[in-house]
Amino acid sequence: MLGQMCAELEGLLRRTREILCDETALADVTVKGRANFVTRCDTGVQHFLQAELARRWPDVQFLGEEEGCAAPDPAGRVFVLDPVDGTANLMHHFGHSAVSLALVENGESVLALVYNPFLDEMFTAVKGGGARCNGRPIHASAAPGLARSVVAVGTSPYDRQFTSANFAAFRAIFDRCEDIRRTGSAALDLAYVAAGRVEGYLEHNLKPWDFAAGILLVTEAGGRVSRYDGGAPSPLQNEHIVAAAPAVFDELRAVAGAFEA
Repeated sequence: MLGQMCAELEGLLRRTREILCDETALADVTVKGRANFVTRCDTGVQHFLQAELARRWPDVQFLGEEEGCAAPDPAGRVFVLDPVDGTANLMHHFGHSAVSLALVENGESVLALVYNPFLDEMFTAVKGGGARCNGRPIHASAAPGLARSVVAVGTSPYDRQFTSANFAAFRAIFDRCEDIRRTGSAALDLAYVAAGRVEGYLEHNLKPWDFAAGILLVTEAGGRVSRYDGGAPSPLQNEHIVAAAPAVFDELRAVAGAFEA
């Protein structure tokens, strides 16, 4: 059942490419807060997908980033959507943004899709079924430790109270790894951990729509995910997230935990 749903959702997410490439909609910008913007591309994708999801699966609740969706019942099934993860990248024509969609059941992600229309890459995972990119299986890196790793970091740009802790952690990680990356999309950073393109990723105070899909991609690809304190994250609440390849995770989580704000 989940496999069939995933295939249908892939088709829906691919149809968002036209909305995301609409320059007129992209130029229509509302400021939500410091470094926090919403464009008519964001709202257009959410309106389209929310309507399609409700029509096809009316029994599933919906939680999206835009326009104040009500808190869902965590005991039920919930679609968790980020219509554009990486809006600043989209506005700057950086070509690194994604649509992220997860199905959460009883507080656990069981189906995940992260779609980058600019590279035409569709990352998918079904609980217990592995992770894929455009239909091909993907796996977390086999790097033996942090010293042989590239680590993606998130700067929590909406939450500047974490800046000191973040950059202290980044320096500590940089001193231990090959290099660090800042791409501007949590969903894609997690997808890249799953695909073995980076060995790890961490960020303070991610919202459910930022990571609900990505954490399933990582675990189904053989990687590990936790909160900074080592606990299991909930895909329906804000969390400090660290994700990494198996042999890298413990060391990266220890550094993250030392700088938890």
